[in-house]
Amino acid sequence: DGETFISADDLRINLWNLEISNQSFNIVDVKPANMEDLTEVITSAEFHPTHCHTLAYSSSKGSIRLIDLRQSALCDKHSKLFEEQEAPGSRSFFTEIIASISDIKFAKDGRYILSRDYMTLKLWDINMDSGPVSTFQVHEHLRPKLCDLYENDSIFDKFECCLSGDGQRVATGSYSNLFRVFGCHPASTEATTLEASKNPMRRQVQVPSRPSRSLSSITRAVRRGGEVDANGNSFDFTTKLLHLAWHPTENSIACAAANS
Repeated sequence: DGETFISADDLRINLWNLEISNQSFNIVDVKPANMEDLTEVITSAEFHPTHCHTLAYSSSKGSIRLIDLRQSALCDKHSKLFEEQEAPGSRSFFTEIIASISDIKFAKDGRYILSRDYMTLKLWDINMDSGPVSTFQVHEHLRPKLCDLYENDSIFDKFECCLSGDGQRVATGSYSNLFRVFGCHPASTEATTLEASKNPMRRQVQVPSRPSRSLSSITRAVRRGGEVDANGNSFDFTTKLLHLAWHPTENSIACAAANS
């Protein structure tokens, strides 16, 4: 409606009016009576682009809740819950950590929600809560390294995600200042890895076959003191591309890489 906006922290979502700066209205509160009973926190929240009574928020347990402000003043009940059931037998020490959603974004038309967890990007249809309509593998190659990532705290990195203005592509960041762009049209096989640097290198990543061993990425990784895996992909966990935004109408992406 152009008059209200929301802000969120770990436990609450507040609704603000642009005209009133000294008070806000608490619309979601997940704080339990006893803080020892706290099992999940809010990780991101966003208004629906066209319905001013609808918003979505994600949690550290890997779920997305859609809430309708017309239902009640304190939205402690959701109108829809989106979460993917884990495959039986796949549970490990890291399951809950990597399921945590770090960012959600509505598509421009409001029909789809894009979510980012540690391993994947998922596209959800808000009319279908049985599971995501598409899942894009971002960090599957890091699965064998989850122990190392846990020890150096990288597993808790909060990567953002974004959609193109026309809704045809999605993007999210990774390590070594790389970011991935996927085509989200059902028939699309587009999966491109780009480097946010002064001398960008466009790397086509074949999915699911193995990417070719690129010599320049090996020399660069060795020079930077990163690691190189069996496919010649370099990992530099100190350079991470967490923030990126797609221009609403043009085909360009702004990335925050390192300090630029």
